[in-house]
Amino acid sequence: MAEQFERLERKLVHHGNIIDFYEDTVKVPNGNVVKWDFIGHKGAAAVVPVLEDGRILMVKQFRNALDRETLEIPAGGRNDVDEPFIQCSYRELEEETGYRCEKEDMEFLISIRTTVAFCNERIEVYVARNLKRSHQHLDEDEFINVYPYTTDELSRLIYEGKIQDAKTIASLMAYINKYVKN
Repeated sequence: MAEQFERLERKLVHHGNIIDFYEDTVKVPNGNVVKWDFIGHKGAAAVVPVLEDGRILMVKQFRNALDRETLEIPAGGRNDVDEPFIQCSYRELEEETGYRCEKEDMEFLISIRTTVAFCNERIEVYVARNLKRSHQHLDEDEFINVYPYTTDELSRLIYEGKIQDAKTIASLMAYINKYVKN
């Protein structure tokens, strides 16, 4: 079916710090030519950081798009499209939580496409174990607090609607399904 769709043009409308916004001109299967929005993203990595006692470190931070604080797993964008996702995950773990882990203690969990209707963002999610204290390396516009939660507490917060971030919900559910509920 994809062969019946033909992108005729992709025009950059805005180049941003995190995303690029494009207007695509696409010929659809019935022959019509339509305009579609497309958001280009470098990709990101996220981490489910598991303490020795099984609790998961979560980050609380202000999100401008929602005009409020959110509770999430640590995550962040790749520096460029060539940066390996796992390298990004090590960096974001330490930057946001003040913990780090060794190579053998970071394991791939799940790959997420956040909004497939208009954005190519891909987030690779990892599980980090055997965490060692380090220190946060926050950007000048980041103000992040870190809190440990049990998987039962996190499940409850998801179902109560207190955690709404899609990457966090998908990642925690994948982690719980793979490691906790077996």
